[in-house]
Amino acid sequence: MSKGFRITARDASSSARAGLIETPHGNVETPVFAPVASQGAVKAMPHSLLEDMGAGLILVNAYHLYLRPGVETVKKLGGIHDFISWQKPVLSDSGGFQVYSLSPLVKVRENGVHFSSHLDGTKIFLGPEEAVDIQAGLGTDIMMCLDYFLPYPASEDGMKEAVGLTDRWARRAKARLNEKETGQQLWGICQGGTYAGLRRQSIEGLVSLDFDGYAYGGLGIGEPKAQLFEVLEIGDALLPKDKPRYLMGMGYIEDVLSAVERGVDVFDCVLPTRNARNGTLFTSAGRISIKNVKYAEDRRPLDEACSCYTCRNFSRAYLRHLYERREIGSAILNTIHNLYFYLDIFRKIRQSIQTHSYSQLKKNLLNTE
Repeated sequence: MSKGFRITARDASSSARAGLIETPHGNVETPVFAPVASQGAVKAMPHSLLEDMGAGLILVNAYHLYLRPGVETVKKLGGIHDFISWQKPVLSDSGGFQVYSLSPLVKVRENGVHFSSHLDGTKIFLGPEEAVDIQAGLGTDIMMCLDYFLPYPASEDGMKEAVGLTDRWARRAKARLNEKETGQQLWGICQGGTYAGLRRQSIEGLVSLDFDGYAYGGLGIGEPKAQLFEVLEIGDALLPKDKPRYLMGMGYIEDVLSAVERGVDVFDCVLPTRNARNGTLFTSAGRISIKNVKYAEDRRPLDEACSCYTCRNFSRAYLRHLYERREIGSAILNTIHNLYFYLDIFRKIRQSIQTHSYSQLKKNLLNTE
């Protein structure tokens, strides 16, 4: 058993497993879905309601918090947990995705990333050491290495360069953390796109550094699903069985189910919250676009099989009315439902692995997707 993670059950017919990630702010039951709180807040969702729903982990973004309100401000106010009033585990992304999403404002060099702030153009430098320093300053439970990936499709030569840079940055990040007295975990991120050989190279390099956990980066950006799953199978074969695995930024339930079968433990995605604000809601009978006129006089709850606050108290007609009127309450009630739906599915996934019924749960869930 590795420090910080233990497996509590395994599926008999796949690599699906249930486990516990141990952190200073409590244990995280896996497989787990982490709602995205990039700026320190899950959009349209008070943290008390997240706790009531059983959320065990949230994700914040070190890049965004570094810009506003600033690491020193967060430290003065007691660290990220006190600052956002969330005393459960927090995972922080290093800002590597912003290298990709803010590419017109970014220059990648051997020493790190040179940004022009998307807020005011201020020049910013973020290297692997700085990424660790920022996350250590925030006080998150799980930190991610700074990584570099290219948009799909990318040439093999370009991807090879990205893998090499990510590996060298990971070594520097690990060395920086070793200089600190901290109970935080540091996870490495493998790259390589859909090139099987490069993924193997990236994973083997990270494993040699003995990180606390490992993530798959650079996926879910347009590659064929068959190639995505091939990457996860490579990782399942090569990554340590006693370390947690994280598929970054992917959240479609059908993809989650297939990833869990391939040994993935941690997921995050803006899908449930962003869709909620746009009026798309996930239910046990499939997706609903609440803006549709056919719901204008529909007395039924959004999902009769759901026991969230929204479904227990409001009709589809009312939810449509709020959305059409652009009421703030629309985003809140829709987000409550979508996150409850996701967290409940992950609860069922964990339970099914414990009871050796995962394949049946997957079949049942896919019949409604």
